Amino acid sequence: MNRRSRVALSDLTAVAQDYLKVIWSAREWEDVPVTSKMIADKLRVGPSTVSEHLRRLVEHDLVSHAPYGAIELTGRGRALAVQMVRRHRLIECYLVETLGYGWDEVHGEAEVIEHAVSDRFIERIDALLGHPRRDPHGDPIPSVDGDVSRPAAVSLAGLLAGEQGDIARFADAEPDNLRYFGSLDLVLDARILVTERLEHAGVMSLSVDRAAQPVTIGTRAAKGIWVIPR
Repeated sequence: MNRRSRVALSDLTAVAQDYLKVIWSAREWEDVPVTSKMIADKLRVGPSTVSEHLRRLVEHDLVSHAPYGAIELTGRGRALAVQMVRRHRLIECYLVETLGYGWDEVHGEAEVIEHAVSDRFIERIDALLGHPRRDPHGDPIPSVDGDVSRPAAVSLAGLLAGEQGDIARFADAEPDNLRYFGSLDLVLDARILVTERLEHAGVMSLSVDRAAQPVTIGTRAAKGIWVIPR
């Protein structure tokens, strides 16, 4: 395979697929530069390993990376990354809706399965589930053409007392956090109102329309919840 060849998803190793997905996902909800250290932390590998895999991706014209600069996907790199994201999120939906997994169990399972299935399998899942538009955590599922419709959501941690919104997304990387959110009756589409912020204590109080009682949550945990302001 040379630099100018049109690389397909099936041409890439599982590791290369992971790198593309991590690079794309890092900027989906935050406008931050993607660095080698960020990738190393996400994939739990050493800096030298990241450098070697990035070099290969640059050779295949999937990533651009100037020395000491931010890491960017090329057009083809982005297309392949979005394909992986689509696979991951549809598999999560399938595990929850068809196999009865909890929303806190599916991220790790999907990380494994997504590398072993075909495009045909993914499209069968999509049709079976009625073409879902978001995964169990609220992340948008890219269309088969690569379009991603992200809601205009912001971090709950940034809302002030008196502000409200509808829950649109939960960060899914930490299963413990998802179980914690579930214990508080925080679910997608619930309307929340920030009733109080105690900055010195790092907590905020919420009124939640689908919860049995008011909720108190740490502002650090609130960074894992995204809401559409109302």
